[in-house]
Amino acid sequence: MNIDLTRRSFLKLTGAGVAATSLGAMGFGQAEAAVAAHVRDFKLATTTETRNICTYCSVACGIIMYSRGDLAAGEKADLIHIEGDADHPTNRGTLCPKGAALKSYVKAETRLTHPRYRAPGSDRFQEISWDEAFDKIARAIKDDRDANLVERNDKGVTVNRWTSTGFLAASATTNETAWMTYKVVRSMGIVGFDNQARV
Repeated sequence: MNIDLTRRSFLKLTGAGVAATSLGAMGFGQAEAAVAAHVRDFKLATTTETRNICTYCSVACGIIMYSRGDLAAGEKADLIHIEGDADHPTNRGTLCPKGAALKSYVKAETRLTHPRYRAPGSDRFQEISWDEAFDKIARAIKDDRDANLVERNDKGVTVNRWTSTGFLAASATTNETAWMTYKVVRSMGIVGFDNQARV
C-alpha cells in the first residue's frame, strides 16, 4: 500500500501523537488506571525463599521453596510454591513431573510427619516422639553391633567388620552429607553399604 504523505502532514501527525502520549503520561488517560487495577501483586514478593534438594530420585535436583509466615514472630511457615533452582548445576531450573508436583506431596493430608512404631505382636502403629525413635534406633544398632562385630579375622588381623547390618543411604543429598554418611557408616564397620540410586 502506498501512502501519499507530505512533510507538513507528517509533522502534524507526529505532533498530535506526541501531545496525546504526553497527556496520557501526565495522568489524563484512564486506560492506564484501568490496566493497573487489574494487575495483581507478584505472589512471591513477600515470601521467604529456601533452597533445598528434591526428595525423589538419585539425581538430587535443586529446588527453591517459597513460604509465607514469619518464624521469628512465632508464625507457622506455609509453603505456597516450589520451582527448580536455575543456579543449581544438576538441573539448572528444570524439574521432572514428580519434582514439579512436590508441593502436593509436601502438603498431602496423608503424609507422615511423626515417627510411627509397631510393637512386636501388635496389629497397629502408634505415634512416638522423635527422641523415642532415635533411642530405639540407637539401641538396636548398639545391640546388634555388640553381638556381631568381627574384630579380628582367622589370622588375627584387625578387620572390625559388622556384617549383620546393612545401610542404604539416601541419594538426594549434598556431597558433604554423602561424605559424612560414608564416614559414619564405615567407622562403625558396616560392610553392606549401598545407595538408593543403585536400587
